[in-house]
Amino acid sequence: MRKAEEPQLRLFVFHHSGGSHLMYRDWPACFPAGWDVRIPDAPGRGPRDERPAMSDTGALLDYFLHELDTRLTGRFAFFGHSMGGLVAYELTRRLIDLGRTPPVWLGVSARGTLLPDGDPAGRHLLSDAELRRELVAMGGTSSSVLDHDELWELFSPTIRADLRISETWRTKPLTAPLPVPLSVFGGTQDHVAPPHRLDGWAAASEHFLGLRLFDGGHFYFQGRLPEVAGRIQDDVRRALLLAAAPSEAA
Repeated sequence: MRKAEEPQLRLFVFHHSGGSHLMYRDWPACFPAGWDVRIPDAPGRGPRDERPAMSDTGALLDYFLHELDTRLTGRFAFFGHSMGGLVAYELTRRLIDLGRTPPVWLGVSARGTLLPDGDPAGRHLLSDAELRRELVAMGGTSSSVLDHDELWELFSPTIRADLRISETWRTKPLTAPLPVPLSVFGGTQDHVAPPHRLDGWAAASEHFLGLRLFDGGHFYFQGRLPEVAGRIQDDVRRALLLAAAPSEAA
């Protein structure tokens, strides 16, 4: 039996708070045919997933490490949006700490660095009415969920659990910048993770590739996915060239 060929690159796209692979289902078609684009779901996505959503960052990272374990080999890259940016970043740190192969590239999207003191980021504690209004302003959550009481009752625990992770995250300070090339993506009109909240990522990597801003809000990639995917491809190629440079010089 012929062994399946390894993809040129495996790209893992991690979803936002309250989200799932469904919002990102059009992403694989925007990347080269040789790329294997995966959108792993956290537990508790949709009515058929009876597992409770996780509200602890450590448990969520353990879940993804176990779930993706055998696929985190060869050439792979991480891109995470909002809460997914936190997941992508912390998974990268975990792999490095464990002495395992890290991603060749890390993309963090619409995810600020540490929340500053006094930042009123308690969306997971809002009343149902307030949270619904906030989610409408953020975009990204289907109106069929926000406007339908029974669907809201079904999905709101997952949304709150995800927001709790995203809003209470505190990471250990880096002892040294990550050896993984890093790009940061955001929307110019994002009120959740405004551009000035993204600046701190530059110090997190030995190879910071830049801040990629697009017109739009928190879900800036809606309506301009080919442009965003093209930027991701460019940065991954730059990261691969950086990885190849030492061996070529040796």
